[in-house]
Amino acid sequence: MAKVILGTTISLDGFINDRSGSVLALYPDLAALRETEPLQESILNTGAVVMGRNSFAMADDPDSIADNYEYQVPIFVLTHHPPIKKPKENDRLTFTFVTDGIQSAIAQAKAAAGDKDVTVIGATNTARQCLDAGLADELHIDIMPVLLGGGLRLFEESGMQPIQLERLQVIELPEGRTHLRFCIIK
Repeated sequence: MAKVILGTTISLDGFINDRSGSVLALYPDLAALRETEPLQESILNTGAVVMGRNSFAMADDPDSIADNYEYQVPIFVLTHHPPIKKPKENDRLTFTFVTDGIQSAIAQAKAAAGDKDVTVIGATNTARQCLDAGLADELHIDIMPVLLGGGLRLFEESGMQPIQLERLQVIELPEGRTHLRFCIIK
Protein backbone atom coordinates (compact mmCIF):
# COMPACT_ATOMS: atom_id res chain seq x y z
CA MET A 1 0.00 0.00 0.00
CA ALA A 2 1.27 3.46 -0.89
CA LYS A 3 2.54 5.72 1.89
CA VAL A 4 2.46 9.45 2.52
CA ILE A 5 6.03 10.50 3.24
CA LEU A 6 7.07 13.87 4.65
CA GLY A 7 10.54 14.78 3.43
CA THR A 8 12.72 17.76 4.29
CA THR A 9 16.23 18.90 5.12
CA ILE A 10 17.02 20.74 8.35
CA SER A 11 20.06 22.30 9.98
CA LEU A 12 21.49 20.68 13.10
CA ASP A 13 19.62 23.31 15.14
CA GLY A 14 16.30 22.44 13.45
CA PHE A 15 15.80 25.17 10.83
CA ILE A 16 14.54 24.56 7.28
CA ASN A 17 15.84 27.94 6.08
CA ASP A 18 17.95 30.79 7.40
CA ARG A 19 16.81 34.20 8.69
CA SER A 20 16.52 35.54 5.14
CA GLY A 21 14.45 32.54 4.01
CA SER A 22 17.27 30.97 2.01
CA VAL A 23 17.83 27.19 1.91
CA LEU A 24 21.24 27.41 0.20
CA ALA A 25 23.20 26.43 3.33
CA LEU A 26 21.17 23.20 3.50
CA TYR A 27 21.89 22.14 -0.09
CA PRO A 28 25.57 22.72 -0.84
CA ASP A 29 25.57 19.13 -2.07
CA LEU A 30 22.57 19.23 -4.41
CA ALA A 31 24.34 17.64 -7.37
CA ALA A 32 25.74 14.81 -5.19
CA LEU A 33 22.42 14.46 -3.34
CA ARG A 34 20.61 13.68 -6.59
CA GLU A 35 22.81 10.62 -7.00
CA THR A 36 22.35 9.20 -3.49
CA GLU A 37 20.47 5.99 -2.79
CA PRO A 38 17.80 7.64 -0.60
CA LEU A 39 16.85 10.23 -3.22
CA GLN A 40 17.00 7.77 -6.09
CA GLU A 41 14.78 5.39 -4.12
CA SER A 42 12.35 8.21 -3.34
CA ILE A 43 12.19 9.25 -7.00
CA LEU A 44 11.52 5.65 -8.05
CA ASN A 45 8.81 5.07 -5.43
CA THR A 46 7.01 8.43 -5.66
CA GLY A 47 3.86 8.64 -7.75
CA ALA A 48 2.83 12.19 -6.78
CA VAL A 49 4.20 15.15 -4.85
CA VAL A 50 2.43 17.58 -2.52
CA MET A 51 4.12 20.87 -1.76
CA GLY A 52 3.14 24.21 -0.29
CA ARG A 53 3.01 27.43 -2.22
CA ASN A 54 6.34 28.61 -0.74
CA SER A 55 8.16 25.48 -1.90
CA PHE A 56 6.67 25.93 -5.36
CA ALA A 57 7.64 29.63 -5.38
CA MET A 58 11.30 28.80 -4.66
CA ALA A 59 11.78 28.02 -8.35
CA ASP A 60 13.14 31.12 -10.08
CA ASP A 61 11.27 30.11 -13.22
CA PRO A 62 8.29 27.80 -12.55
CA ASP A 63 8.30 26.81 -16.24
CA SER A 64 11.75 25.24 -15.72
CA ILE A 65 10.37 22.69 -13.24
CA ALA A 66 8.68 20.58 -15.92
CA ASP A 67 11.88 19.24 -17.42
CA ASN A 68 14.36 19.70 -14.57
CA TYR A 69 12.67 18.63 -11.33
CA GLU A 70 13.76 15.32 -9.79
CA TYR A 71 10.19 14.12 -9.36
CA GLN A 72 8.63 13.84 -12.81
CA VAL A 73 5.15 13.08 -11.44
CA PRO A 74 1.91 15.00 -10.83
CA ILE A 75 2.51 17.83 -8.36
CA PHE A 76 -0.21 19.14 -6.09
CA VAL A 77 0.49 22.62 -4.73
CA LEU A 78 -1.41 23.56 -1.57
CA THR A 79 -2.26 27.26 -1.80
CA HIS A 80 -4.88 29.88 -1.09
CA HIS A 81 -4.15 31.67 -4.36
CA PRO A 82 -3.26 29.72 -7.52
CA PRO A 83 -0.99 31.54 -9.96
CA ILE A 84 -2.67 33.37 -12.80
CA LYS A 85 -0.51 31.55 -15.35
CA LYS A 86 -0.17 27.79 -14.97
CA PRO A 87 3.47 26.69 -15.32
CA LYS A 88 4.72 24.55 -18.17
CA GLU A 89 3.94 20.82 -17.85
CA ASN A 90 5.07 17.72 -19.70
CA ASP A 91 3.59 14.25 -20.23
CA ARG A 92 4.71 13.11 -16.74
CA LEU A 93 4.78 16.27 -14.61
CA THR A 94 1.54 18.18 -14.16
CA PHE A 95 0.46 20.87 -11.69
CA THR A 96 -2.76 20.99 -9.72
CA PHE A 97 -3.27 23.94 -7.40
CA VAL A 98 -5.35 22.81 -4.43
CA THR A 99 -7.24 25.50 -2.51
CA ASP A 100 -9.47 23.35 -0.29
CA GLY A 101 -6.99 22.02 2.27
CA ILE A 102 -4.45 19.34 3.02
CA GLN A 103 -6.96 16.47 3.09
CA SER A 104 -8.00 17.30 -0.47
CA ALA A 105 -4.39 17.68 -1.64
CA ILE A 106 -3.38 14.31 -0.16
CA ALA A 107 -6.52 12.56 -1.49
CA GLN A 108 -5.91 13.90 -5.00
CA ALA A 109 -2.23 12.99 -4.83
CA LYS A 110 -3.02 9.45 -3.65
CA ALA A 111 -5.45 9.00 -6.54
CA ALA A 112 -2.80 10.19 -9.01
CA ALA A 113 -0.02 8.10 -7.40
CA GLY A 114 -1.89 4.80 -7.63
CA ASP A 115 0.16 2.20 -5.76
CA LYS A 116 3.19 4.51 -5.45
CA ASP A 117 4.02 6.85 -2.56
CA VAL A 118 2.96 10.45 -2.10
CA THR A 119 5.93 12.60 -1.10
CA VAL A 120 5.25 15.85 0.75
CA ILE A 121 8.14 18.19 0.04
CA GLY A 122 9.77 20.71 2.31
CA ALA A 123 7.23 23.21 3.53
CA THR A 124 6.82 23.55 7.29
CA ASN A 125 3.17 24.55 7.21
CA THR A 126 2.23 21.77 4.79
CA ALA A 127 4.11 19.17 6.86
CA ARG A 128 2.47 20.36 10.08
CA GLN A 129 -1.00 20.24 8.53
CA CYS A 130 -0.31 16.74 7.27
CA LEU A 131 0.87 15.58 10.71
CA ASP A 132 -2.00 17.30 12.54
CA ALA A 133 -4.52 15.60 10.25
CA GLY A 134 -2.90 12.18 10.78
CA LEU A 135 -2.22 11.80 7.06
CA ALA A 136 1.53 11.04 7.14
CA ASP A 137 2.95 7.52 7.37
CA GLU A 138 6.69 8.23 7.38
CA LEU A 139 9.02 11.13 8.13
CA HIS A 140 12.27 11.43 6.17
CA ILE A 141 14.60 14.11 7.50
CA ASP A 142 18.05 14.97 6.24
CA ILE A 143 20.22 16.84 8.74
CA MET A 144 23.00 19.06 7.48
CA PRO A 145 25.96 19.80 9.78
CA VAL A 146 25.37 23.53 9.94
CA LEU A 147 23.99 25.75 12.71
CA LEU A 148 21.84 28.48 11.16
CA GLY A 149 21.04 30.15 14.48
CA GLY A 150 17.68 31.37 13.23
CA GLY A 151 15.11 31.05 10.51
CA LEU A 152 12.04 28.85 10.26
CA ARG A 153 11.93 25.74 12.44
CA LEU A 154 10.17 22.64 11.20
CA PHE A 155 8.22 21.86 14.37
CA GLU A 156 8.38 24.97 16.54
CA GLU A 157 5.16 25.87 18.37
CA SER A 158 3.05 23.73 16.12
CA GLY A 159 0.56 22.92 18.88
CA MET A 160 0.49 19.33 17.71
CA GLN A 161 0.11 16.43 20.06
CA PRO A 162 3.18 14.27 20.71
CA ILE A 163 3.82 11.85 17.86
CA GLN A 164 5.59 8.56 18.43
CA LEU A 165 8.17 7.59 15.81
CA GLU A 166 9.93 4.33 15.09
CA ARG A 167 13.40 4.69 13.57
CA LEU A 168 13.62 2.78 10.29
CA GLN A 169 16.99 3.84 8.91
CA VAL A 170 19.99 6.12 9.39
CA ILE A 171 22.34 6.73 6.46
CA GLU A 172 25.45 8.94 6.30
CA LEU A 173 25.62 10.74 2.96
CA PRO A 174 28.19 13.00 1.24
CA GLU A 175 28.93 16.49 2.62
CA GLY A 176 28.12 15.33 6.16
CA ARG A 177 24.39 14.97 5.42
CA THR A 178 22.61 12.40 7.62
CA HIS A 179 19.41 10.81 6.28
CA LEU A 180 16.89 9.64 8.91
CA ARG A 181 13.73 7.66 8.23
CA PHE A 182 10.98 7.20 10.78
CA CYS A 183 7.65 5.40 10.72
CA ILE A 184 4.88 7.48 12.29
CA ILE A 185 3.11 5.30 14.83
CA LYS A 186 -0.63 5.82 14.66
